[in-house]
Amino acid sequence: MPNRFRILVVDDEPVQRELIVSFLKKQAFDVSSAESGTKAVELFRQDSIDLILTDQKMPHMSGLDLLQAVRAINPEIPVILMTAFGSIEAAVSAIHGGATDYLTKPLNLEELLYRIRKVSDRYRMINENRELREALQERHRIEGIIGESGQMLEVLSLVRRAAPSEATVLIRGESGTGKELIAKAIHFASPRASGPLVKVNCAALPETLLESELFGHEKGAFTGAVTSRQGRFELANGGTLFLDEIGDLPLHLQAKLLRVLQEREYEKVGSSRPVGVNVRILAASHRPLEDLIKAGQLREDLYYRLNVVTISLPPLRDRRPDLAPLIDHFLRLFAEKNSKTIRGLTPEARDILLRYDYPGNVRELENIIERAVVLTRDDVIGIGDLPLTVQSPEVEGDRETNLTIAVEALERRMIRDALARSDDVQTRAAELLGISERALRYKLIKYGFREEASSPDSDPEETQSRGQSGVE
Repeated sequence: MPNRFRILVVDDEPVQRELIVSFLKKQAFDVSSAESGTKAVELFRQDSIDLILTDQKMPHMSGLDLLQAVRAINPEIPVILMTAFGSIEAAVSAIHGGATDYLTKPLNLEELLYRIRKVSDRYRMINENRELREALQERHRIEGIIGESGQMLEVLSLVRRAAPSEATVLIRGESGTGKELIAKAIHFASPRASGPLVKVNCAALPETLLESELFGHEKGAFTGAVTSRQGRFELANGGTLFLDEIGDLPLHLQAKLLRVLQEREYEKVGSSRPVGVNVRILAASHRPLEDLIKAGQLREDLYYRLNVVTISLPPLRDRRPDLAPLIDHFLRLFAEKNSKTIRGLTPEARDILLRYDYPGNVRELENIIERAVVLTRDDVIGIGDLPLTVQSPEVEGDRETNLTIAVEALERRMIRDALARSDDVQTRAAELLGISERALRYKLIKYGFREEASSPDSDPEETQSRGQSGVE
């Protein structure tokens, strides 16, 4: 399992050390161990470690000494101390020394797992947001969002004005228009940028799990709840919670969300104790929320609480001026990502991309360019590198289209594209098309690219396929 959370267990008692290592490995953590503080420092210098779990009382180098040694190398490394001395003094000493947490021996393995998961959840959130902040330098910050059309300039103006506030923002638009991208831009341009940005897709989680995912649960709240769990609201505390596809939130959870928006508190599943929270809410939907209200699927009072500021994203087909810069941006992005040299597109391929309607919006364009960059055998992307639905959208959209006419139209486009890519060298164009030079000459005459040559009464490739031969 790639990118697993890596734990270093340090204990001079072999039986205790192996017990902890074996238990954590069964929980799918990547675990290594050391029998002393000195060995642990050596391993820490050599390898990538995400958490250190260390005994406090060890010969030569105590757990607190180890804590100071690894913090000198990486000040952010989380360290949990295990101690047989469960006194207040020991706890205070550990926390003052910079420990993330402490546990008393003999260990309760469920409690150990709970503490480690708290650290790993926080680690995951910190890493995701660090990656997002780095990505903003290229693409996610407001200035980096690709948009030159009047519609997108208005969207960016709204983002700039809404971001510094605490107002709830409702982001609307078709699937693939970039609603999550706008949510990230708002968060990272806001005073909460140093806090977490937590996303919940309300349509992707089963209704039976959604309440626990949002609000967390107490141990024993339901069958299988062997430990307490933090919800997304708790993880987002001090930052931003992005509720994607808010129209799919069940009605009973809509009431609970309304309480959070009004009173800034909620209750965990299995608890009656209110928990205060400091979270900014961003919501998004591709569905017409007004229709959901009429159908009784969305509370009207929740709608008005969410709809303080509305940002509506236009579909890509309505922002044609943005197509060329988006295409060039994705070409550079995926060429670099895949370590390929791509000089650009043929005029024919670019023309097709600029005329296509993109029912899947920016996400579809991004996927088309990535696919073309990955699959092309050349340093220029041509028509043949594009999906068939893009090459001949009329074949997809018009069920009455004659198959022969559609195939001939596609052949003409691909031949024109291959000639452009090969600087009109027919041998090279034939190689690009995967046909013989003789077959290419036949098709050039058939489709009017060349006037000279014998009458194209029969396709030479068809003739050869019947076992006949001819002389050029």
